[in-house]
Amino acid sequence: MATMLTRKFFDRPTLAVARDLPGKYLVREYRGRRIAVMVTEVEAYDGPRDLASHASRGRTPRTTVMFGPAGYFYIYFTYGMHWLVNVVTGPQDYPAAVLIRAGAYRDPKTRREVFINGPARLTRFLKIDGALNGEPAARAGGLWFEDHGVKVARKDIKIAKRVGVDYAGPVWSEKKYNFKITGKLPER
Repeated sequence: MATMLTRKFFDRPTLAVARDLPGKYLVREYRGRRIAVMVTEVEAYDGPRDLASHASRGRTPRTTVMFGPAGYFYIYFTYGMHWLVNVVTGPQDYPAAVLIRAGAYRDPKTRREVFINGPARLTRFLKIDGALNGEPAARAGGLWFEDHGVKVARKDIKIAKRVGVDYAGPVWSEKKYNFKITGKLPER
């Protein structure tokens, strides 16, 4: 049976949340349709000193949500064409979030796994845009996380450098803050 992840799950250190999100589900209710995507890859952005994080430049209108309470969505537009979805983690006023990079969806008609690789493809697939920025991860908003009891063994999660953050310099671009399920997906 699926249970919704509450604010308590996200109100923990960012790396702990990032390690625990693969295997959980990002659920979208849109126009009467419910779509549940297993999270297969995430990246952590941890605090004001993390030079790969938008929050490293301080609180701005764009990053204010990252300084807020855990369990809220930070959704931003990038490259003039893509929405990316993050969930805020940790204590209030400590700007940190986890970017959802990829997922897997089981097509109800064919029962085949559809892999959605890339954070922009994921938001497009789930019809996520800036209207959900600053909203809590809750059913009322139409976007939330669930635990379906799927167990991902630690050995099946590859920990690597984040993607596309060379601009953050030699220290922050090398942080192993990317967590990805490798091999066969766990049974649902």
